[in-house]
Amino acid sequence: MEQTNTVNAQSLGALPYDNEEIYIDLKEIIFSLLSSWKSIFLAILIGAVVMGAFHVFLVKPSYQADAQIFITNTDSVISFSDLQLSSALTGDYAKIIKSRTVLKRVIKELDLDIDFKNLARLVKVNNPTDTHIIDIVVTCGDLELSRNIANALLNISIDQIYQIVGSNEPTVIDYSEADAVEDVSPSLFKYVAIGALLGALVMCAIIVLAVVSNTTIRTEDDVMKYMQLPVLAAVPYVGDVF
Repeated sequence: MEQTNTVNAQSLGALPYDNEEIYIDLKEIIFSLLSSWKSIFLAILIGAVVMGAFHVFLVKPSYQADAQIFITNTDSVISFSDLQLSSALTGDYAKIIKSRTVLKRVIKELDLDIDFKNLARLVKVNNPTDTHIIDIVVTCGDLELSRNIANALLNISIDQIYQIVGSNEPTVIDYSEADAVEDVSPSLFKYVAIGALLGALVMCAIIVLAVVSNTTIRTEDDVMKYMQLPVLAAVPYVGDVF
């Protein structure tokens, strides 16, 4: 079998081609990717296994509990001004719910081994657009604890709101219940898919970089491509003959 001698462009001394120009052969890159499908497939498997193991052994479960209150006047007849006042106070009530006073009372009532700053990170208070409803959402790694914190926040914040504002207490829409607590942990499939995708991208990047940075002259066309010189002759290489 005959092969053409392989020469490195940088070893030929003179470099008549323009170093600032970079030529990228898309066909060569695509061919290299297709011919390296085994390496890409192996990288996909490794990435999927690594991220799957990370999910199983390091990712902790996460549960989300929620409770809701309604901010408005409890009188049987509600005027337009009452609705406007309730809308204006909704934002204030949301801040009261996450105040230091309320959070510390929750910690004391539930005997939590946590400070109010870390507890605040577990709590989100949402006010859906164009409503007088406040959602208290608690996310943590324990199902029962998330429910208990949500309900404690609900009760204590209602009392605190009444003490500060002095008007009618907010109306409870929903207490948090165990069967309503959601498991919001990221799925194993999601981690495996991300790992497989990252593995494929990393391997493809390595292959493309290897092709682009390879300045080895292997064919007559490479002489014109890299050195801009005509090919006068090609000396075939013949392997050892026994």
